[in-house]
Amino acid sequence: MRQIVLGIVVLAAVLITGIAVAEDAAKPCCVKPKSCCPAGDKAPVDKGAAESVEVKPTEKPMQTFVPPPPDVIAKLIDESTYKPLLEEDLSNAVFEEGGWAFEGEVLTAKGKGDIWTKERFGDFILSLEFKCEGETNSGVFFRCGDLDNWLHTCIEAQILQNNDEYENTRHHCGGIFDCLAPRVQQVKAPGEWNKYVVVAKGRQIWLLLNHELTAYMDLDQWTDPHKNPDGTKNKFNAAYKDMPREGHIGLQYHGDPIWFRNVRVETLN
Repeated sequence: MRQIVLGIVVLAAVLITGIAVAEDAAKPCCVKPKSCCPAGDKAPVDKGAAESVEVKPTEKPMQTFVPPPPDVIAKLIDESTYKPLLEEDLSNAVFEEGGWAFEGEVLTAKGKGDIWTKERFGDFILSLEFKCEGETNSGVFFRCGDLDNWLHTCIEAQILQNNDEYENTRHHCGGIFDCLAPRVQQVKAPGEWNKYVVVAKGRQIWLLLNHELTAYMDLDQWTDPHKNPDGTKNKFNAAYKDMPREGHIGLQYHGDPIWFRNVRVETLN
């Protein structure tokens, strides 16, 4: 807990002072999406530590950066009021029978699809830990408007272990799947627990992976279906500015082993 608090305190100090964004809060600087290594060139990975590969900026800025408001930063620092997202018996979840189970305090995918909350959430902070195997591909879905059409009615915070094998950086861990690459790669080695925080407030989304701010999204900048602000394509039938601003939260089973623990949520007014 001390490490988490210290990490968020440092982040808060950076954001509040504007070191990471701009000297003038009224004119935030651009945070550009970044790419990993050139095709065919893999970066070495220290299996005993977090992968920390700075990714190269593209020519066009994806969006301007805006820090979370002070009340959100305060809640990021103090998680004492967060509540478990799921009941121990999973009675408040939607999933195929036998598909998910708590093993002790760890929520484990059993190979039968995703798991969703029955409750809908609008503005919130979601805090969780996840653990992957070597080729795990998973994700955290949120604000899903229609469980029968989840792909085109929700946002996904990407989880991916073998990022160096994916040339498309918008599929890398810590980003918004198919829309926004992470600013830096922070996922730890297979078998280690990662801390993931999703903040959704109005049109703004922030992702933090292992105490590092990896993505910021202003939904209103995604004005066209199948298109990102930098001109790259995405697979979604709806423009992200038109995505539901409240909906179900889900955890993805994508065919690979995935584990979650300490999955907690704090609603924001």
